[in-house]
Amino acid sequence: GLPEELELAVDHRRPAVASYRGDRVGVWLSAELHGKLIELGRREGASLFMVVQAGLAALLSRLGAGSDIPIGSPIAGRTDSALEELVGFFVNTLVLRTDTSGRVSFAELLGRVRAGNLGAYAHQDVPFERLVEVLNPARSLGRHPLFQVMLAFQNTTAARFEVGGLNASFEEVASRSAKFDLGVSLGEEHAADGGPAGIRGVIEYASDLFERGTVEGIGHRLVRLLEGAVASPQRPIGLLEILAPSERELILRGWNDTAHAVPGGTVVELFGAQAARTPAATAVVFGDEELSYRELDARANRLAHHLRGLGVGPERVVGLCVVRSAELIVALLGILKAGGAYLPLDPDYPVERLAFMLADAGARVLITDAASADRVGTYDGQLLRLDVDVAVIARQPSHVPHVQ
Repeated sequence: GLPEELELAVDHRRPAVASYRGDRVGVWLSAELHGKLIELGRREGASLFMVVQAGLAALLSRLGAGSDIPIGSPIAGRTDSALEELVGFFVNTLVLRTDTSGRVSFAELLGRVRAGNLGAYAHQDVPFERLVEVLNPARSLGRHPLFQVMLAFQNTTAARFEVGGLNASFEEVASRSAKFDLGVSLGEEHAADGGPAGIRGVIEYASDLFERGTVEGIGHRLVRLLEGAVASPQRPIGLLEILAPSERELILRGWNDTAHAVPGGTVVELFGAQAARTPAATAVVFGDEELSYRELDARANRLAHHLRGLGVGPERVVGLCVVRSAELIVALLGILKAGGAYLPLDPDYPVERLAFMLADAGARVLITDAASADRVGTYDGQLLRLDVDVAVIARQPSHVPHVQ
């Protein structure tokens, strides 16, 4: 039941074969937030890693990844005391699955994470490769199996390298590659007294999928979500703030500041002006049929003249019961050009409903087609079938009718 692929909000379509090109952006959690996260974990009986994992799962869910969030995580693999002093690489990868469904609070989500992780830790010796072999998920050269987001958390004392007569320092080497869609790697920093001094790390990302700015935004949102979580752990994760004030202002006001001068004129006049500007441009596409603005204008004008002959004009309602087609657009414009108002009638409505709508609107003219004519039942007004009366309509003038 695990999602075949985590639906992340990416900038580019996933390639058929991953290039593993990548980059990284920095992430920093302040010493104050670090301490509050530790305290929250203590109150809820969870480790700091679990708190961060819950925050990451909640964020991915908020960003559209669904409510079943699998996150990969490396584990030391030294459960046997005999391995403690042994030099070697025993790291295994766990798949930590988090359920974010329902109106769950952050504290409740943390409880789910704790229960799920303890179950995973109990089986941490099962090699990841064996898990893939047994589960046999749908494989793809474009993504990692079982999970696409990795979370690594270092909570051990920083390594030291001391040799007499030498000054040594560690230098990070950036590989410009990415094994996963997103790889979040964090590590605790401690003050001289051992207290929390912040959490520093990076988010490694696949360049095939993400732009740098997008991943920087993910890092900022993770920090804001965790700040909201420690402030209100009983608040539903869907209500935790993830937007900066500037982002909220842009979304709510900046992008909605669309006020502009609207030219005067009716729909018919505006359409006529567009037809005059771009007569050869495509106006309507339906299946294999295309109409240019010139063709649509001419056909609508002919229908309008025919409707005028049937008495259609201002304050007159014309019923329109036509299946989805190019002719439907012609009819809509034709009624407006004749000065009337159209009453849209869905051919899938019950016959009685359509009859009531026609009578209630006082529609004395009904435009339909062979496919829809039997849906309107007994109609005592003037019936115009677009496909049957096509020759009569075609004899009408192609210029815009004059409407008082």
